[in-house]
Amino acid sequence: MLRVSKLTDYAVVVLMRLATGPAAGVQTSPCISAATGVPEPTVSKVLKALSTSSLVVSQRGARGGYRLSKPLHAISLADVIAALDGPIALTACVEGGHGTCDVSHFCAVRGRWDLVNDAIHQALSGITLGDMRDASLPVFARREIASAIQEI
Repeated sequence: MLRVSKLTDYAVVVLMRLATGPAAGVQTSPCISAATGVPEPTVSKVLKALSTSSLVVSQRGARGGYRLSKPLHAISLADVIAALDGPIALTACVEGGHGTCDVSHFCAVRGRWDLVNDAIHQALSGITLGDMRDASLPVFARREIASAIQEI
């Protein structure tokens, strides 16, 4: 079974909160934690990883906190997964995989997992957090947002 890690799932929740919170700008980790129900130490860990990957920007000072570095429509699921879990690699022998396979020199399917890995990476790269947010909206709301964007 393919499954994203809990941290990646929490990262999506945190990023959505940063985009849609009442102060959809700079927010603190305790504020995000309170709004999402994700424990504050976990929110801090996720924000640090997202900051390292330049998906969020941190601001110091009295009005400090975190904000998105780009709109949700510019952040793909592949970006989030890579930020928290590293490169997408289904098996150890896929390029960018963690570790090496003990039987790679005998393997009859060596290099063939790359096709599957590439397809999954392309699929995840083609879905943005904006797509996910918009998919959860009722159809009439999606139409209104699309109309508003076209007017801009």
